[in-house]
Amino acid sequence: MAKKTFKGRVVLPGEISGKATVSTAPFNTSGSYMENMFAGRTDAAPCTDAANEALFGKDLKGAILCTTTTVGSTMGGMALMGMKSIGVGPEALLFSKPIDTLAAAGVLMADIWNEQRIVTIDSLGDEFLETVKMDDPIAIHEDGTVEVG
Repeated sequence: MAKKTFKGRVVLPGEISGKATVSTAPFNTSGSYMENMFAGRTDAAPCTDAANEALFGKDLKGAILCTTTTVGSTMGGMALMGMKSIGVGPEALLFSKPIDTLAAAGVLMADIWNEQRIVTIDSLGDEFLETVKMDDPIAIHEDGTVEVG
């Protein structure tokens, strides 16, 4: 696969590369993380959202999560911040659509209160999620450029 480049809006900048963890369904932060967070799991973060077939059971520790947006309860932002604070949160969030306010609150709280950055880029467009596949190499740049492949 040839490299494909996308440009999104920078929510929290950073330079990071790794393998993509992809779901074309919205990511339910509460449903995916709360069970692990309350259990205090620091070894892994298996997705506990059975409704998300692409991610259910996958370890999300250190993930570069590529999805449309997030959904879930008002605890969603706290789940992102909490998982990052115990060492099993995502390294990056890449959204095809604009970030929702609860996820934005979570990544900002993790960054400001705990000095733990979750690189976040949104508005990458539908073609981004049509292109990126599970485990594809991915590189994120400070300016919101994302390279897939």
